Amino acid sequence: MDGQNMLALVQGMAWLAQVRETNGYTEKFGLCLSEDDAKLLLAEKNRILRQERRVEFGKGILPQIIYHFCDSSFLTQENYTETLVRLQEIFFRYKNEMMDEISDDELLCFMREQFEEVCYGDLDYLEGTCLEIFAQAIRAGYRGYQASGGRGEFGQFDIATRWDRELYLEALRDLND
Repeated sequence: MDGQNMLALVQGMAWLAQVRETNGYTEKFGLCLSEDDAKLLLAEKNRILRQERRVEFGKGILPQIIYHFCDSSFLTQENYTETLVRLQEIFFRYKNEMMDEISDDELLCFMREQFEEVCYGDLDYLEGTCLEIFAQAIRAGYRGYQASGGRGEFGQFDIATRWDRELYLEALRDLND
């Protein structure tokens, strides 16, 4: 085995160990990654990095994604690994789309907030609507997210009218009049 392959093997083993360590925290939310899940996540991470033409140093973004999302009401053991694969993919795509103007933590905070409060666990809506609109704003020069750490940002860009109980009841009263 040459030096480059040996280094990749050692880095992969260290990464797998770090991902497995997250289980100690996520078990209280009913979530746990098996050895096979961790290996799949590593393979997918490497595929995504090649696809997005990115490199990753240190422990990588997956442990941060896990800690940001593990207490989500939309994650179950059944969809955990698949959701983590998609979140990695979405994260790296939008780091590129936002031209690395946003920090990892700001992007993760924004993603988590939208995932819970706007998308209700719909990754397609997170990727194709919330993040796309936010990325357009950042490419156009918006920097307000820096003061908020990425929290509470989407409302000013959201183009969809959200359901409002009081407005709904008022509309019903108007229909009955």
